[in-house]
Amino acid sequence: MAKAKADAAPADGAEAAPKSKKMLIIGAAVVLLLAGGGGFYVYKQKSAGTAKDVKKVVVFLDLPEMTVNLAPAPGQDRQSYLRLKVSLELADQKTLTDVQPVMPRILDNFQIFLREMKSTDLEGSAGFFRLKEELLRRTNAAVHPAKVEAVLFKDVLVQ
Repeated sequence: MAKAKADAAPADGAEAAPKSKKMLIIGAAVVLLLAGGGGFYVYKQKSAGTAKDVKKVVVFLDLPEMTVNLAPAPGQDRQSYLRLKVSLELADQKTLTDVQPVMPRILDNFQIFLREMKSTDLEGSAGFFRLKEELLRRTNAAVHPAKVEAVLFKDVLVQ
């Protein structure tokens, strides 16, 4: 019997050592994963905070109010007019200094385009969207290589 007890004791000790090593390795892996995840979370929060702190500075340039007579639509006997107040959205102050010298060209492009429009071209939101996109395209062509971000309507009246 003593021999059986002696054989049993080393077997228990030998089994206990690999289990404790295994648990130690698993524990260390869990700690490393948690530390890595926590570090990644802090990094993302810090980078998200800096992105929120940086504010985009936008510059707006108001154009003078324009009133133009529209081309008559087929079968239309009365004259239609368009009164328009527009503001240009620019990326920064440098773009503003690039755009101001070519303002007469921008206004000329607007006048020419608006006078060939018909009142039926301005019906519905789709008509105003097309007008906005075309004015932006013509403005960017006039100020190239500078770039206007958007054309914003301040007031539009079709009579």
